[in-house]
Amino acid sequence: MRIRKFQLALSVCILPAGLLLYLGLLQLVGNFHTVEAGRLYRSAQPSGSDIRAYAQTLGLKSVINLRGRHPGEPWYDDEMRASNELGLYHADLALSATRELTGAQLQDLEKMLRDAPAPVLVHCKSGADRTGLAAALYVLDVLRRPAQTAAAQLSWVYGHWPYFWSRSAAMDRSFEHAASLHSGR
Repeated sequence: MRIRKFQLALSVCILPAGLLLYLGLLQLVGNFHTVEAGRLYRSAQPSGSDIRAYAQTLGLKSVINLRGRHPGEPWYDDEMRASNELGLYHADLALSATRELTGAQLQDLEKMLRDAPAPVLVHCKSGADRTGLAAALYVLDVLRRPAQTAAAQLSWVYGHWPYFWSRSAAMDRSFEHAASLHSGR
């Protein structure tokens, strides 16, 4: 009986620790993933040197920043400097991972994803919640895949964790709303 209690206690400690380690590793590697090769990539906040490397290796043509304009902030200025040096199309859309998108925000994001010159890099701070929603919308709207397939972009695999204390479930609700609108097309 003691062994079972020990195993249970160990499981209760190891599983959350393993999840935290995984989420930390995602951030260390920039949470960079391919959504559609040659068309759309997703990541956490890229540095200017990351953007330069993506432009060189992937032929990057556009950057969509889901954190909004922040002139004077080092991360934003670095991103803008690299985008301008490379002649990339750059778009800013201020979204919050904890608030559902309005209909207008959903339309703006879908339009950006459809119209930005490809290949496109879409990012937020961690590359998990807002970026996950953008990737899911791209799969749903541009690739025209089923909602269930598209929703996989909003997953713990990419660091999206809308459980317990997190308020990022607003991204899931925003996707569900968008998917319901698309089901009627």
